[in-house]
Amino acid sequence: MTPAPVSTVKVWDGLVRLTHWSVAILILANFLNESGSIWHRYAGYAAVGFVTVRGIWGLLSRGYARFSRWWPGFSGIRDYVRATLAGNAPRFIGINPAGACMALLLWMSVLLLGLTGWMMSWDVFWGEEWLETLHMVIAYTLLACIGIHIASVLLVSFRHRENLPKSMITGKKREL
Repeated sequence: MTPAPVSTVKVWDGLVRLTHWSVAILILANFLNESGSIWHRYAGYAAVGFVTVRGIWGLLSRGYARFSRWWPGFSGIRDYVRATLAGNAPRFIGINPAGACMALLLWMSVLLLGLTGWMMSWDVFWGEEWLETLHMVIAYTLLACIGIHIASVLLVSFRHRENLPKSMITGKKREL
């Protein structure tokens, strides 16, 4: 007997997926090329551009990418964390509250890296060790957050028996 087909819904549009994977690739490229070369700077500025486009899209879009649709508020975050710690976190079609917090943290980190990297090119900050240290601390904090993000995606995928990385490629998730 053939199992019934699983009904899916389009969650992540092409722009969300393009910006997600482009930023991921650019960050990886910059961690492999930490020299501060022109390519490092261009990749950083491109990542800032993609995050900015995603931010604008979060304000303008009508689907699951819209911020007002997925930002849970502080009480929603608290409730989700409590449910997660109790072992009964609900499944979300869009991004879950913890994922929403992580997305904002990742995006802010990329924007701060772009800002501190750009500031290092200014004459007034040329050779300032504190700025280089700040840039490096933000970069390694971003790397740690990416590790938590990946581990969380795998954990939620396992817990809810769905392939979240695949949904960020196809844009589709199974319905509730």
